[in-house]
Order: sequence, then C-alpha cells, then structure tokens
Amino acid sequence: MLTLTNLTWLDICLAGVGAYLVKQVFTKKNPAPYAPGPPGWPVIGNISDMPHVKPWLTLAEWGKKYGDISHIEVLGQHIIVLNSINTTMQMLDKKSSIYSDRPVFPMAGELVGWKDSFTLLPYGDHLRWNRKNVHRVIGSRTAMKVYHPIEEIEIHRFLKRVLAEPGELREHIRHTAGAVILRISYGYEVQEKNDPFIDLAEHAVGIFSKSIAPGAWMVDIIPSLAKVPEWFPGAGFKRVAREWKEIVEEMVSAPFQFAKDQIAAGIALKSFTSSLLEGTLCAEEERMLKWSAGTLYGAGSDTTVSSIYAFFLAMTLSPDVQKKAQAEIDAVVGPGRLPSFADRDSLPYTEALMKEILRWNAVVPIGIPHRVTEDDIHDGYYIPKGSLILPNIWFMLNDPRTYSNPSEFNPERFLANDGKEPETDPRTIFFGFGRRICPGIHLADASVWISTAMSLAVFNISKVVENGVEITPEFDSTSGLISHPKPYKCSIKPRSAKALALIKQDANN
Repeated sequence: MLTLTNLTWLDICLAGVGAYLVKQVFTKKNPAPYAPGPPGWPVIGNISDMPHVKPWLTLAEWGKKYGDISHIEVLGQHIIVLNSINTTMQMLDKKSSIYSDRPVFPMAGELVGWKDSFTLLPYGDHLRWNRKNVHRVIGSRTAMKVYHPIEEIEIHRFLKRVLAEPGELREHIRHTAGAVILRISYGYEVQEKNDPFIDLAEHAVGIFSKSIAPGAWMVDIIPSLAKVPEWFPGAGFKRVAREWKEIVEEMVSAPFQFAKDQIAAGIALKSFTSSLLEGTLCAEEERMLKWSAGTLYGAGSDTTVSSIYAFFLAMTLSPDVQKKAQAEIDAVVGPGRLPSFADRDSLPYTEALMKEILRWNAVVPIGIPHRVTEDDIHDGYYIPKGSLILPNIWFMLNDPRTYSNPSEFNPERFLANDGKEPETDPRTIFFGFGRRICPGIHLADASVWISTAMSLAVFNISKVVENGVEITPEFDSTSGLISHPKPYKCSIKPRSAKALALIKQDANN
C-alpha cells in the first residue's frame, strides 16, 4: 500500500527533483524573507523534520527556537507554523478574507469523500451557505435555548448509566454525546444499547482521523497517484479509500433519510435538519444540508467526548477544585434538584472550571490547516500564496505568556480576584479562528457545561484504591487530529442519599 511509511527515498527524491526544477525555472525573487525555521535539504526540504507523533510538541519547540512564526517547506509546499495567539488572530481573524481557504486533501477529501463536509470545504459560496444555516439554528446561546431541555434530559440519563456501571465511563460519555448530537441534528432518539447510528459515527470519525493524518498517504504527497487504478501494484490505498467512502456515505445519508421520512410522516421532532427542510431547497442545497448535519453529527460527538472524559480525569486529580465547585452548586442549587442551564450565570466557579477543562485538554491540538489565497507579508515575513497555515492550538493554550503556570489545573485563573483580571478565555482559541471557527461552538459549550454541573452535583470523583494502594492516573493524550485523554481509572460514587435519589428520578420530569 502506498503510505508514507513505505515511501522510498528514491520516490521522494524523484518527486522532489521535479518540484525543485519547476521552482527554479518559474520562481521570481521573493519580496521579503521567509520566516525562520529548521534548515531543510535541497530538493526534499523539511520532509524528514515532519513529526508524526504529537506533532504539536515539535511545533512548540520550533516556536521557542525560531519565534511565533516559523516556516518549513516540504517538496515545494510552504508550511507556516503559528505559536502565538496575537499573531494567529492578526492573520486568521483580521486577514480572514485571504486566510480562510482549505488545502485539497486527496485521500480524506477526494477519495474517501469528506470533501463536502464543511470542515474541508474550500472558502466560497458553499461554505458560506453552510455556516449561515448552522448559525441560524444553533449558532448562538439564544438559538441553543430550544435544545437545552434535550441536553438536560440526556445528561440525567448519563448520570443513571454511570451510577449503574461506573467502570464504563467512556462508553457512557460516547453514548450520551451521540444521543445529544443525533437528537439535535436529526430528531433521532437513540437506543439504550448498541445504537447503530452512534457506532456508525464513531467508525466514520475514526476513518476521518486516519485518512487526514499528515504524512500517512503518498497520494497526499503526489496527488496524481489518485488516478492510478485500484489493481495497479502498490495502489491498495484505492481499495481502502473505496471501502471507507461507503461507510462515510452511510453515516451522512442514513440519519438524514430517517429525518426526511419522519417529516413526510408528520411525526418529526424539531431538529437542525427539520428546521432547514421546512423551506424550499433545491437538490444541491439539500445535498449541502445533508453534509452539514453529517459534519455536526460526526465531528461534534467526538470532540465533546474528549472534553467530558478530561473533566472526570481532572476531578480525579484535583479534589480541592471539585469540592469548591460542589460547594458553589450546593449553595446556589440546593439538594432538591439537579442544576439546569437557568443556573449557569449564578455559578461562576463552575463556569471557570469548564473553561479550564477546555484549556487543559486541547481536543484539536493543531486543527486542519488553513490555506492562504494571496501572497502576504506579515511581521516582515513573506507568506506565499498557497501556503498551509498551522496554528498550534495546544501551545497557545499552554503558553506561559498567556496563562500563569499552565501545567497547573486552576479554574481561578478565569475569575477576577484581588484586582487581577481573568486570563484569556480559552474558547477564543479552542474552537479555531476566523471564518473557520467551529460552527457548533455553542452546542459543544452547552454540552460540556451541563455535563460538568450535573456530574459535580451528585457524584464524588476520586482515585481508585487497588489492594490498599491509591492509584494516581496520568494525564496523557492520544496523537491524532482529535486528541483524547488515554484510558484511566477513577472512582465515581453518589455524594449522599439525596444525590442518589436525584439520580434515580425520572429523567423526563
């Protein structure tokens, strides 16, 4: 199979020589220097410097060595790495008209079929149509209010599952995140066990991460290989892509067809899809809507799972923080009911705790590259048209210039205390930048907050004790486009008899 792991140096050199010769013949003199970066080799550039495991750590080291903007080149492709919030905002927000495009991803986009998701759409009319409609339905806190009761019911059901099987925490989080997304996206109510749409989404998101992984596929280095027939020696990636594409298409089409059937039968629950199908859509607009809903359903569930799983780990490691948040909830909400979204503005410490979860656990450490559509000069450095822009979100959330003692889990950094201003809200970084900011930001924000508040109200989360020894879990994350805390053990028990009674109440009341 043509993956970069079995890419020979001869292959690399032949491709690189061609790119190098073309560059030498047609390239004009640059109007300014490139940003500094690790020195590359003639022809192939920095291909050997490209990190494959937790790349955000290597990019952070480049930032420390070369500055907030660094530059590398791989087989003629310019790549700009950003390690500063201010620089990233100046480029991706203030110059968003030229920094909002996406590169073409031959494997993930063209062959596997993700090119129509609004995550990978090029900047243009289709992207604007998608973002406008997502914003209309779930694009603000006000718009999300209609879905708050759904989230409260599903998180209450989550509490019941955790009570019954605390050892299956991650599975319960995955099920609940999928239930919320499917209900809001399509009006679909999930099965209690082994729901086919939840399983399908997890499979498809795994495919997305594998197919878009930097350097994993030779076709991403040499796009012309996409035209090689499947039977050709070494073209096994074409067979893999065909099989994956069938799964992705099913993930996008099956729940969308469910929603259409419910609407036709007059029994559809209010959802993102039903709201937009109320109008008159042409065939192309309906196809775009199908992919909008599919992107929310696929990407939204996985990112929420990572954040909520990180919350339980943080509480295991930070008992004092947990107790302080519980005291606030007890004082404001009392023991007779669960917290609701109506309490949010009255729970500042719980709000700060949620922000610290987002800062502490960068779910998308680097994100999907932006592509600049015009030559630019920024801070005296030349950014050529077509350059890929990589904002190192992980480092920005751990930058000591922005966050004091960033390795410490400390919600109070986001509260105004003793005349000290709160530190930067991580949501301005966590959800991306400019015209590519996550369109589901308010949905994700609401899901993480209500999960945090309800769980703290009724559970004590602590380290497990095995054979008389207290086990301290380690905070380590997986490497990939979407990063998750690695599996850990924790103890989850009801705080009191009253808390137990609250959990056991009917979630629909």
